[in-house]
Amino acid sequence: MSASPLPMRLSGKVFAACGLWMILLGVYFVLLRPALLPEDPRFMGTSIEALQVAAPGLEGWLGHVFNVMGGFMVAAGTMTLLVAWRFLARRAPGTLLALAVAGASGVALMSATNFLLHSDFRWLLLVPVLLWLAGLVCYLREDAAGTAIAAK
Repeated sequence: MSASPLPMRLSGKVFAACGLWMILLGVYFVLLRPALLPEDPRFMGTSIEALQVAAPGLEGWLGHVFNVMGGFMVAAGTMTLLVAWRFLARRAPGTLLALAVAGASGVALMSATNFLLHSDFRWLLLVPVLLWLAGLVCYLREDAAGTAIAAK
């Protein structure tokens, strides 16, 4: 029999929200995101029509790319939810490092890239980075509080 999960701490709730956000974003990329957003040709200094003429298969190819990317977002979000729900409260060694690397290579890199591209969504995509950082801070504070209680 497996042990029941420990009560979810604030850091777990924050990371669960991050995981759910990643899943929903992945579903958007797979089901709803158009191959080219109006900001894409604007960044390239051209028009959608010019891109369609110059590279007629581009939109179909990008659809496949976004399916794969969306699938990876759903997978990463699912794993983040699992870690938040089952493993964060156990304070397993390496958890903080794994969450920091996942946040830096996932949401932070995506947000930074959208700022680089001057995306219309750049400010909105800063929110998950701040949420991820809040989760890390909560985790560290919970660790410090647990260490202080154990020392008494």
